[in-house]
Amino acid sequence: MEIKIQPMGPYQTNCYIATVDGKDFIIDPGVDATTWVLNNVTNPVAILNTHGHFDHVWSNAEIKEKLKLPLYCPKDDIFMLTDDPLGQGTPKSIPDYEVIGDEELTLEGVKIKYRHFPGHTPGNSIIEIGDVWFSGDFLFQQSIGRWDFPSSSGEDMVKSLEKAMEIEGNYTLYPGHGLSTTLKAEQRVIPFWIDQVKRSI
Repeated sequence: MEIKIQPMGPYQTNCYIATVDGKDFIIDPGVDATTWVLNNVTNPVAILNTHGHFDHVWSNAEIKEKLKLPLYCPKDDIFMLTDDPLGQGTPKSIPDYEVIGDEELTLEGVKIKYRHFPGHTPGNSIIEIGDVWFSGDFLFQQSIGRWDFPSSSGEDMVKSLEKAMEIEGNYTLYPGHGLSTTLKAEQRVIPFWIDQVKRSI
């Protein structure tokens, strides 16, 4: 797999293009991502959202229209794409496919697995392709996503972190912000974060 990365917008949200067997998957196209995406795809297949926050989905509609692509988003976060609950002026986008929970998809012969880790948002998920996790705002290098936003849940975050601790195998993590890391590296610090979240709720 070839992975292209470009931080976008005021929050430097990582937009990814994952190319598998010559097929391009656009992951979390944030603020002003369209030009970069158009310049870096050759055979685009789909747009994949890890969750619904505006800085990860801002360019969904524009890229969807220009490239005539299907849009995939976790079902529980679709209201963020359609209703702009944080009042950021996010362009409205309508998913073509609602991902429910832990769901494995096959898109043009490529297996794409969503793993549902709610807490940061109700639908918050990672996107697994092979041995890579596009972890959105769930796990970062030495950190985790915030659980104090509207629609966030500290209780759900604790359960998600405990679920992540149980997953075996090593995955390379490409987060929504910052540098890449590995699941094994983050499993060493997840117990600290579980304790921090529990103390706050």
